Amino acid sequence: MTSSFESKPRPKGFLSAVVHHATEVQTPAAKIYVYEAPVRIWHWFNALCIVLLVITGYLIGKPLPSVEGEASELFVFGYIRLIHFAAGQILAIALLFRIGWAIIGNHHAHQLFLPPLWSAKWWREVWHEVRWYTFLERTPKKYVGHNPLAQLAMFFLFLLPLLNAVATGFALYAEGAGTDSMWYTLFGWVFTVYGDSMHVHTVHRLTMWVIVCFSLIHIYVAIREDIMSRQSLVSTMISGWRYFKDDRE
Repeated sequence: MTSSFESKPRPKGFLSAVVHHATEVQTPAAKIYVYEAPVRIWHWFNALCIVLLVITGYLIGKPLPSVEGEASELFVFGYIRLIHFAAGQILAIALLFRIGWAIIGNHHAHQLFLPPLWSAKWWREVWHEVRWYTFLERTPKKYVGHNPLAQLAMFFLFLLPLLNAVATGFALYAEGAGTDSMWYTLFGWVFTVYGDSMHVHTVHRLTMWVIVCFSLIHIYVAIREDIMSRQSLVSTMISGWRYFKDDRE
């Protein structure tokens, strides 16, 4: 028999993350509403965009063999580029929405954007999670939102690479649109930061592989935590509720 309770009211806005960066659960069994609907919708929508971008981006870098026939009738590579450009622009708009929701949503909504790097206690908890994931720690800690190691990984291995992928991607799109285009006005500075077009292409593609590697580890860890730490992760990003099982069961 599990008890059910709501999280205590939290102050909204980025400043609440300074105090409530990782809430550890002490009760033996609980059910807590964590992720609001806009966060969950963004998560899965973002995942779909990334899948499309990775597949089409890989094919843009390593094109399919030439197909016999009239190019104007086939247009295979053109469709690949169209899907890539459309998915990239949709992802960028969704990311802007997610940043906005981090400001007006609950405190779990902005854990992704503000890890408390200044907190010694938080770093000790990061180290505990490292030991837990490497099978050196036998007792898991349970957190209402993201655990400290997840916060750290998502910020440096997902959010920053995602922002970099958006910036470099739009810069390459701007190059094709021309130096007198609106896109180049907005993203031409990327070439000043990274150098010529080849460097921007290389950084864009390397960023893709960082996101791919992170996503694979993210999926593994989420399933592992569902099984080993007796708390829900995968279903939480569907329903919004996090369930904590009684360790005495």
